[in-house]
Amino acid sequence: MANRTGTIRVAPSMLSADFSALGADLAAVEEAGADVIHIDVMDGHFVPNITIGPLVVRALRPLTKLPLDCHLMISEPQRYIGAFLEAGADMISVHVEVEPHLQRALAMIRAGGAKAGIAINPATSADTLAEALPYCDYVLAMTVNPGFGGQKFLPPSVEKVRRIDRMIRDRNLDVAIEVDGGIDRDTAPAIVGAGAEILVAGTAVFGHPDRRAAIELLKRRG
Repeated sequence: MANRTGTIRVAPSMLSADFSALGADLAAVEEAGADVIHIDVMDGHFVPNITIGPLVVRALRPLTKLPLDCHLMISEPQRYIGAFLEAGADMISVHVEVEPHLQRALAMIRAGGAKAGIAINPATSADTLAEALPYCDYVLAMTVNPGFGGQKFLPPSVEKVRRIDRMIRDRNLDVAIEVDGGIDRDTAPAIVGAGAEILVAGTAVFGHPDRRAAIELLKRRG
């Protein structure tokens, strides 16, 4: 079963870009046909890595017309949602594992004019999404354990995405499924077939000599 919209959007992950030339790399993937720019925000607490924060998002905002998709892999996300909204984020996802007041966090994001997402780790049951699904615009299903780029796709993610897709369909919700981790030409077909429509890709795009070809390949393989 394909995703509900029949379309695939590719979101290059800036985690795999050249951090000394973020603006140039962002422009390159926009020109190459990217649909969304994915920004991984890590705090060294919820995940074992530290990346970037609102100041970098603010710096990137005027450089692109594409939606900026901020994935908050941080503890206490409600403390920082406002800062990312002010920086220009168009999409913000918070992890179900760290946010005890998930509906409130999602409402904050929507009230700020951005799309609200629930992120979920590979080992977390899809059932944890049930009560909050009506309050979000998308689910970000991690297909690797978050923290570092370049990891291998976890095959059980396909069935998990299929379950999430079924939950959304059964409730007739307008909720997209985004996937992040090990997405490439080989893993894209199965995960899109399970219901994913936004593919976050880091190495598969930034590690390819022809980024336009890489993005087009992901869309075709889906």
